[in-house]
Amino acid sequence: MIVIPVGLYMAMFGIHFLCLRNPGEGDGFMSSEFQATLNSKGMGDTPVDVVFGSRVSIRHHNTQGGYLHSHSHMYPGGSKQQQITLYPHKDDNNIFILENQTQPLGPYGQVPGPRAWDNITTEHIMDGDTIRLYHMATDRRLHSHDVRPPVTEADWQQEVSAYGYEGFEGDANDLFRVEIVPSMSDGAEAKKRLRTIQTKFKLVHVMTGCVLFSHKVKLPEWGFDQQEVTCAKGGSLPNSIWYIEQNSQPALPDDVEKVNYKIPNFFAKFWELHKVMWRTNAGLVDSHAWDSRPPSWPILSRGINFWGRHHRHVYLIGNPVIWWTSTAAVVIWVVFKGIAVLRWQRGFKDYNHVHFKRFDYEIGQTLLGWALHYFPFYLMARQLFLHHYLPALYFAILAFCQIYDFVANRFNKPSIFGKLFTVAFLSLSVAAFCILSPLAYGNPWTKGMCQKTKLISTWDFDCNLFHNDVSVPTWKAPQRGRG
Repeated sequence: MIVIPVGLYMAMFGIHFLCLRNPGEGDGFMSSEFQATLNSKGMGDTPVDVVFGSRVSIRHHNTQGGYLHSHSHMYPGGSKQQQITLYPHKDDNNIFILENQTQPLGPYGQVPGPRAWDNITTEHIMDGDTIRLYHMATDRRLHSHDVRPPVTEADWQQEVSAYGYEGFEGDANDLFRVEIVPSMSDGAEAKKRLRTIQTKFKLVHVMTGCVLFSHKVKLPEWGFDQQEVTCAKGGSLPNSIWYIEQNSQPALPDDVEKVNYKIPNFFAKFWELHKVMWRTNAGLVDSHAWDSRPPSWPILSRGINFWGRHHRHVYLIGNPVIWWTSTAAVVIWVVFKGIAVLRWQRGFKDYNHVHFKRFDYEIGQTLLGWALHYFPFYLMARQLFLHHYLPALYFAILAFCQIYDFVANRFNKPSIFGKLFTVAFLSLSVAAFCILSPLAYGNPWTKGMCQKTKLISTWDFDCNLFHNDVSVPTWKAPQRGRG
């Protein structure tokens, strides 16, 4: 009862991990280690030591929003300088060169150009060093100043931009100090100097003392819905942590120490995915046009609108015959149990009757399953919909079948009335399904049939979408002209 269901449940995720190997829109929810197991998202070994002159991609640690990124588009307000964002995909616009605070790394004291590696050294970047981040694709440096961010209105945050031009040596607002977080860094050396993947660090803006920061705020359409990056004077520690994921340094020999992500095993991926699912679902607290609350589910007072177009409508609604009879079964057992307890307290020997005892025990177990799948939703503040009741509905249907079995076959001998009830119930269920099937399959329907089918006023599917006459064509092919 425990090992087999748990084993089956985990086996489904094992198949899931084996089959779904390609990246998709939901990758950003998962850790970098998890994403590295997906096709086209894995990376080869990269040099572990980071030096002045390294070309790096810098990743945000907490939100999984992606890489520090810039592109040739300006903020529409504020400083109107070039945008700095977080971007979830690998891209050349994620690459920055780590410069010494006083000397550009290009030839003859110029910023990086065609001979950008001429003056590269093997000097490690230590905890406390001051650096500049040169964006290769646009010839600008990471920059911050006392200007409000593009979206966030908090006083303790200021704008981060990319500033400069080719040949410009930068200014003091380009300087950031590396502060390694030892408790989050992996290994003794990673606590002293920057090392790829292993070192977690903060970038502190030297001039203002703010810390490079990102959170789950998205920029509008002008920012391509990418994640906002700011410089925060009071930001929480997790949102101020960064690490270097990719590191390229041609000046070093080929036999240098290299590093890669530790590939998680099945259990690590299984546990991470469930934590992400729990956290994501708990965060869905905003209202939704089609949400509903648990008290409305057993009586099927509202469905869910999915689609409506071209005089067709798709609306999730249960079969009312099955739905309401299953709810009636729950009510019948609750009334039965209440009366049975009262009679037991007064000395009646109902539980000495084997069928009575089996009725109470068997249906009680089934409705315990119903309760465990239904009542926990009362504790949830997140968005809820009718489909969340479906697991509990299965138990309610089982309870209805058990009640019918006891009444028709156990307490009494099988009779013609039990068979007639079965035929009538199945006929009504099939009829109800057929009547409501245009909502399930998006089939043609009429306004009149739609309005007659609305047994409850709270069923809010839109009858105005349909034609008055089902014979009206819903689509016409374009006529070919003469010529």
